[in-house]
Amino acid sequence: MIDVDVLRVFCDPAGAFGNALGVVRDGAALPERAARQAYAAELGFSETVFVDDAARGLIDIYTPSARLPFAGHPCVGAAWLLGADRLATAAGPVEVRRSDGLTWIEGRAAWAPGRTLRQYGSATEVDGLEVPPPGAWVYAWAWQDETAGRVRARGFPGRGDGIDEDEATGAAALLLTAHLARPLEITQGRGSRIATRPCGDGLIEVGGRVRAAPHS
Repeated sequence: MIDVDVLRVFCDPAGAFGNALGVVRDGAALPERAARQAYAAELGFSETVFVDDAARGLIDIYTPSARLPFAGHPCVGAAWLLGADRLATAAGPVEVRRSDGLTWIEGRAAWAPGRTLRQYGSATEVDGLEVPPPGAWVYAWAWQDETAGRVRARGFPGRGDGIDEDEATGAAALLLTAHLARPLEITQGRGSRIATRPCGDGLIEVGGRVRAAPHS
């Protein structure tokens, strides 16, 4: 039996919504990458994190079909669960801070390649999109209020691994923030909320609320 903490990451201010994340605190229970990949596929979350050293914040991230060097919602969730001030990922060190109930992590756009940012004319258009066929990882977005930096977004991984739409996607939000070079308040999926801001030196902060959730 492998113990898994299940979190919801990027909840709204009332604690609703958020993207499910599995965290295996005892990474030594599944030390091999193939076994981790198989277990991540079995769990079926958009990402699953294996903690290899809680004191150092050393984590290993998997989708149901691939290992990721970095991803936003796993880093935010793992940092919240572990109480870490820094994470060690395959992409590099990730600084962590906490403010006003949000957990923030820093990352670089170069750590999150392969996503296509696709702008639409209105939030209504984004709401009405059908899930595209497998192929490109598409982050569909539109301004809700450009002056205020409020964005409506939906994420379609396109991997064909059972995750047709990602409820909240920190890495794609990071890329959009780097592209627009301004802080954003993003509503993604059914109602998840992602906050972002550029920090200089190519770093982007991604922040959100995290709640524990039962795993059925």
